[in-house]
This record gives sequence, structure tokens and C-alpha cells, in this order.
Amino acid sequence: MDLLEDSEVRRRLGERPQWRREGDEIRRTVTAPDFPAAIRIVDEIAVEAEKLNHHPDIDIRWRTLHLALTTHDAGGLTELDFTLAARIDEIAASHGG
Repeated sequence: MDLLEDSEVRRRLGERPQWRREGDEIRRTVTAPDFPAAIRIVDEIAVEAEKLNHHPDIDIRWRTLHLALTTHDAGGLTELDFTLAARIDEIAASHGG
């Protein structure tokens, strides 16, 4: 998978305003209504990650999820990161996050 140019990363982040770039990663924090909802969000993200064979770093703190995406094999950000970011946004929204 090809790395995205910086200009393309900026453009795509404009489409995903809850995400921010930190080096070779994009990151987002999701606040769920409660702990069980946070776990349901993580479960659904896990299903999507397996489908894409692309797995985020997830840190769970009560009802707050910190997510980071990068394509390790490519050494930075690729289309795959933004595909999964879009699905994460949909999943989070469906659970009130």
C-alpha cells in the first residue's frame, strides 16, 4: 500500500475533523456514554479491523477511548488508515460517542 502525500493527508483530515495527525499516525478520542458502550464500540471496531486486516492501537480509560491508526508495513499513513477512520466514526456515532 502506498503512503499518502502530506497534502492528501491534510485533505482527508479535513473530511474527518475529529481526527488529528501526530507524526505518522492519525488519532482520535471517543467518549462513550458509559463503560459498556465503550466496550461495544471497541468490539465493533475489532470486527472492522479484522475485515480490513488493519488494527488500531486502542487505549480504554473508563468510557474514553484513545485510538491511533498508521500502516506499519508502509511506514506511515495510507488509504487504509482513512478507510478505518471513517468506519470508526460511524461506529462511535451509532453508540453516542
